[in-house]
Amino acid sequence: MVESIAVTQIQAGQIPIEGRVDPVLYNDWYAIARSSDVPAGTVRSAQLFGVNLVLWRGENTAVLAWHDRCPHRSVRLSGGKVEDNCLVCPYHALAFNAEGRCVKVPAHPDYVPPKQACAQTFLVSERYGVIFVSLGNPIADVVPFPEWDDPDYRTYLSGGHRFRCSGLRAIENFLDVSHLPFVHGGILGESDRPTIADYEVMPIETGIYMKNIQIWQPDPDGTGQGGIATYDYWTLRPLVAALRKQKSDGQTMILWYVVTPISEEECVGWMWGALNYAHHIPKSDLVAFQDRVMLQDVENLESHNPKRLPLDTQIEFHLPSDRASLAYRKWLKKLGVTYGTVCSR
Repeated sequence: MVESIAVTQIQAGQIPIEGRVDPVLYNDWYAIARSSDVPAGTVRSAQLFGVNLVLWRGENTAVLAWHDRCPHRSVRLSGGKVEDNCLVCPYHALAFNAEGRCVKVPAHPDYVPPKQACAQTFLVSERYGVIFVSLGNPIADVVPFPEWDDPDYRTYLSGGHRFRCSGLRAIENFLDVSHLPFVHGGILGESDRPTIADYEVMPIETGIYMKNIQIWQPDPDGTGQGGIATYDYWTLRPLVAALRKQKSDGQTMILWYVVTPISEEECVGWMWGALNYAHHIPKSDLVAFQDRVMLQDVENLESHNPKRLPLDTQIEFHLPSDRASLAYRKWLKKLGVTYGTVCSR
């Protein structure tokens, strides 16, 4: 098992992180905010792995993500403002340029700040209408979502939706097909047609793949047209999963689910959708439908006890339809994931 990263003190080049963060999670990308939520000249706060972040954008520049801490007296920079393409601290009005270096100290106009007068900066990537941030050193880019730029598909974004549970619980819920007739009754299933036939789960390079799951759905996509939907699911990263839903007439819907860990027991879910049909339906209606489905999961996700995902198979018992959940947990254990699990301490 790979040793987790533990940071407990604020020292040069370090940031405080709640608990222990596994390298496979730490060195990945996470959706933090919509790009439209951080227009030019604005400042916004966020959290990732318990770390306070500040997001800001100068005039006609890319968004920046820093540790939300002024290196002078440790106040939050998110209470500051943007001036002359610098982030100005609210306490002593120290100005930090786009590289994070202090370039202005109003109390001492001729003062040259030392090297440590620098904000802790993080990697940022803007994709699919969202700001992605990594606290570590990702070995791969943000997971590609090719349908987003495909003119044959209608695309939309739902989220972020906040859940008080481990992000791993949220991904497992996404992979769980047997809850659809009950939690999403009248939309993604019917309680009087709850049977889940056997389906195949196989290992792939990015985790697990679930194949050929068939479910009767009254309204599988927000178009109001019911029928048998055939699902394929697959994981892409520990906190990224996707599904392909095909209707009997061959129409295809892709959902791409990214979960951001705020802490070990709180997360934010982001879901992108793409349909190669329903071009007449307003995007706002598609978003409203997906929002409705995601919010139906809140009560059950937040009632989990424990809120973290158990990787010990003896803590919860399992049904035949849980084979995807078991495969997901086994894969996480193989990766050495402990953050957000019952055994993370």
